Amino acid sequence: MFMRLKSQRQMAIAGTGVFAAVSLALGALLVQDRSSPDVVKLGKGMASVETMQVSKMEPVIDTPSPRESAMGEGEASYYGNELAGNLTATGEVFDPNQLTAAHRTLPLGSEVRVTNPRNDESVVVRINDRGPYHGNRVIDLSYAAAQEIGLIRSGTGRVNLALLVT
Repeated sequence: MFMRLKSQRQMAIAGTGVFAAVSLALGALLVQDRSSPDVVKLGKGMASVETMQVSKMEPVIDTPSPRESAMGEGEASYYGNELAGNLTATGEVFDPNQLTAAHRTLPLGSEVRVTNPRNDESVVVRINDRGPYHGNRVIDLSYAAAQEIGLIRSGTGRVNLALLVT
């Protein structure tokens, strides 16, 4: 009986020693981390944290964020001033400076995120016309939308499409 108590006591002492060692190691890491509490390491760079009184912050308005449904990829083109003033399929006058697009099948008024995978730039456009009817293109963007994602120089380009569902 005395031998069993002795081994249990030894195990309890050893367990306490391991616990103390782990606690000291974690405490040392936390102390090192506190040397610069206003700087957070983010990958290769650093970001600082600024504080502000809650009363001076702008209120956050809860607006439901649209969900995106990926539609795939394809070739996009744009049309500009040559069609300015013409009526679109929705009956509105085409303005190349608006963020609009033409698609063959999506419901008019739909919103689509168009992303250029070469530069990861994206733009949200409203479908207000039908087309494109040239080649295997999947969407015709307005001049403003094409400019936002960097398609102006090349005239056409590969894009990823995602339908926004609100």
